[in-house]
Amino acid sequence: MPHSPRSDARDNRERILAVARTTFAERGLDVAMREIARRAGVGPATLYRHFPAKEVLVTEAFRERMTACTAVVDEGLADPDPWRGFRLVIEAVCEMRARDRGFTAAFASAYPRAIDFTADRERALGKAAELARRAKAVGKLRPDFVLDDLIMVLMANGGIRTASPAAAVAASRRFAALLIQGMRADPAGPPLPPPVRLPQAVVT
Repeated sequence: MPHSPRSDARDNRERILAVARTTFAERGLDVAMREIARRAGVGPATLYRHFPAKEVLVTEAFRERMTACTAVVDEGLADPDPWRGFRLVIEAVCEMRARDRGFTAAFASAYPRAIDFTADRERALGKAAELARRAKAVGKLRPDFVLDDLIMVLMANGGIRTASPAAAVAASRRFAALLIQGMRADPAGPPLPPPVRLPQAVVT
């Protein structure tokens, strides 16, 4: 049975999304829409018919990733040990960054005009802020930690360059372990320098 125009359109949309996820994960968000269309085997007109702007494509491509990210923070909040839950979140976000450059770039920068994505991001950050507050309250997280530090973690972890995805994940796990040691309240060492407001980051 030949495909109907509606099923062909659906197949094109799913193929574009699959290619966008893979390409953004490998190369970040600076990939031209024409390159996405070429890799997906569709014309630019077809791409723009489904996704009129790059922000729309980014939002749709990372919707599942955003759900997974929020689920990780929810898992951390559900842990009866706030410090253990906080460590889980740091480890998870570092590994996500190692596996998918595009998602974390979108998350860390609140990708312009991607309204739905930004709203989800703010909810996730709000939950992360609550988890940090709880970890501080039990005396495990250093008191001068601020939420912008989590954005800085994502940015720094993005600087890891390795020969393979497996090596990137291994390096990010070591990076997360080093960070967690530095975030412990005991012994916290001297106070940190004043926090810096990062572009698009939200302090709660």
